[in-house]
Amino acid sequence: MASSKTPFSSTAMPAISCPVDATERILQEMTAVGRRLEAMDFKITDLSAACTSIRANIAGFQDNISDLNQCLVTVKGQLVMLPERDSELQFLHAKITDLEDRSRRDNVRFFGIPNTQRARMSGLSSGSSYPFSLDSFQRAHRIGPPIKLMRINLVPLSLVFYTTSRPDSL
Repeated sequence: MASSKTPFSSTAMPAISCPVDATERILQEMTAVGRRLEAMDFKITDLSAACTSIRANIAGFQDNISDLNQCLVTVKGQLVMLPERDSELQFLHAKITDLEDRSRRDNVRFFGIPNTQRARMSGLSSGSSYPFSLDSFQRAHRIGPPIKLMRINLVPLSLVFYTTSRPDSL
C-alpha cells in the first residue's frame, strides 16, 4: 500500500480521484506535516532529555536539602548552648582578671632579705645597714613595659613597711 520512499506517494492513494494539481498539493502538505512531525519528535526527545536532567538536579537538591536540615538542627543546638557559652566566657574573663591581679601580687620585690638561709642568718647576726630596724622590710610592685634596653622598668606604686616595732621608732 505504501511506497518504500515516501509514505504519501501517488501510488499510495489510487482510490482518490482528484485533479493532479490538488493531489500534488495534498502530497506537498502531507510531506510538510511529516517534516513537522519529525521536528516535533526531535523536540520531544530534547524535552525528555531536559526532564531527565531536571529530575537529576531535583534529586541532588533533595540531598542538599537533607544536608541543610541536618545543619539547621546543629545550628539550633548551638543556639541553645549560646547562653551557657556566654556565662562560661564571663566566668573565664573573671578568672583571667583574677589571675592577672594575682600575677601582679606575685611581682613583689623584697629588699633586705637574703636569698639563702645561711646569708639570712649571717645578716641577722651581723646587723643591717638599712636606716630602719631589722624586722622591717619593704616591697614595691613592678609595673610598666620594658624600656628600649630591655631592662625592667621598676616603678614603686606603694611602699609598705612591715615591722613589729612601733611606728614612731622608725
